Amino acid sequence: MTEVDPRRLIPRTDQLLAHDEVQAARQRLGDNAVRQMVREVQERARLGELPPHEVEPVVLAAVSARRTTSLRPVLNATGVVVHTNLGRAPLSDAAVEALVAAAGYVDVELDLATGTRSKRGVAARAAVLAACPAAEDALVVNNGAAALVLATTAYAAGREVVVSRGELIEIGAGFRLPDLIASTGARLREVGATNRTHVRDYADALGPDTGCILKVHPSNFRVEGFTAEATIAQLRPLADEAQVPLIADLGSGLLAPDPLLPDEPDAASALAAGADLVIASGDKLLGGPQAGLAIGRADVVQQLAKHPLARAVRADKLALAALEATLTAGPPPVVRALHASSASLRERTARLASALDAPLVEHDGRVGGGGAPGVPLHGWAVRLPASLAAPLRLGDPAVVARTHDGACLVDLRCVPEADDERVLAAVRAALDV
Repeated sequence: MTEVDPRRLIPRTDQLLAHDEVQAARQRLGDNAVRQMVREVQERARLGELPPHEVEPVVLAAVSARRTTSLRPVLNATGVVVHTNLGRAPLSDAAVEALVAAAGYVDVELDLATGTRSKRGVAARAAVLAACPAAEDALVVNNGAAALVLATTAYAAGREVVVSRGELIEIGAGFRLPDLIASTGARLREVGATNRTHVRDYADALGPDTGCILKVHPSNFRVEGFTAEATIAQLRPLADEAQVPLIADLGSGLLAPDPLLPDEPDAASALAAGADLVIASGDKLLGGPQAGLAIGRADVVQQLAKHPLARAVRADKLALAALEATLTAGPPPVVRALHASSASLRERTARLASALDAPLVEHDGRVGGGGAPGVPLHGWAVRLPASLAAPLRLGDPAVVARTHDGACLVDLRCVPEADDERVLAAVRAALDV
């Protein structure tokens, strides 16, 4: 009797695609992606890696587990609140709800009462102004760098931007402020020295070619020792005399003073000191989506809004919706993590350490995202073997901890308390790898 080739027992493609769960996955993931998954499982069976009778359950498991995006959610156990590599600020529940609502057709540029076109981002602009009453007007663009490019293009293309040498910083991914500004067609007029820049340095540089005075917060580093800088208040008379705008790029997105971060500049204080325009990010200390805020004097903001480049850098409906919700709802996750009680963190971390029979150690978190460099956020961590860092990252859920001093440190500051049990399960699974 002739033995049946086991490959003839492999379920046909049309049979697998007709399964209810596979049909649902085709709607969710796309037909081509699901067909490719089916072919890959069938090929494993043809190569003898998988018995034919297991093809169908493996296909069903594969399509059920496949996500609609290659981006994987992670639990941030590093203690770094605004973690650029992990997407900076996690959105609040209110912002997520707003983002989902805005995913379909929405009245982003339509007045429903009249049926006529309306201005874009009106509600987000109102939310920004309510959160920073010192500003007369606000413009939301797609990120902080875009806001700076728009401002220097609108006011200094073909002219000079007067800026301190100590503020010509490099931001994330190797982007340097001088290169960014030069790309707008403006010319840099560097003044002062790396560690010391005085008011007279700016005064000597001002002239007919001056387009604006730019004051930049160094963000992710500090210069200490023999230093000096000109303040916004000191530069205000020079801007008035030269009749050019005084622009302050704060970076971090803090709209009002925070006692926890006394040296971190905020928009309200900068405007009160005399800045005409403040530039900030939406996804750092503000705790919202990626966005760039340009806020300040109405005429200055309007000149930016009317510039042709504004169209190229405008924020989309999802960012506008999430930003509005971030500003109008309760404290977002970033604010809660920054101000987390040390006692509460110790209690949560101690429970985790006890369940794992691992040491509880003091651990300073960080603001991250270039905010408040060197400012420690006192907290706690569970000290585990450094070898656990990789299996934790590759587990489900993925847990990103801090590897330091020969250990893997699990810090719960940025982990929602509701996810503590998931962290525990993830560590136990990593220990079993």
